[in-house]
Amino acid sequence: MSWDRPFAQPVPLPEGPPAQTLRDAADYIGKLPQPERDGQEWRLAVQMLIDAAEDRGPMLFARMGIVRALEVHVERTLTPERQGPSQDRGKLKCDGDASI
Repeated sequence: MSWDRPFAQPVPLPEGPPAQTLRDAADYIGKLPQPERDGQEWRLAVQMLIDAAEDRGPMLFARMGIVRALEVHVERTLTPERQGPSQDRGKLKCDGDASI
């Protein structure tokens, strides 16, 4: 198991330097408040980090898990009146009578 495996591209974090390695990302997650860390996005990110550290999953998936969890965190921070996942996610928007 190697928590020192580097990401191909560093993961920008809201606070502090970007995560360069799996350990950096795990340390960041470990500092989150427990209720936030227990969120579905962060649990998935943690599992992807563990899989990458144990050579059971690609580093790209670990990076994607962290980036996605951070995006959801920012969404919730910017729109605190919304509870839960975005209502617009996955819906196509079109103008006029165009059918898809």
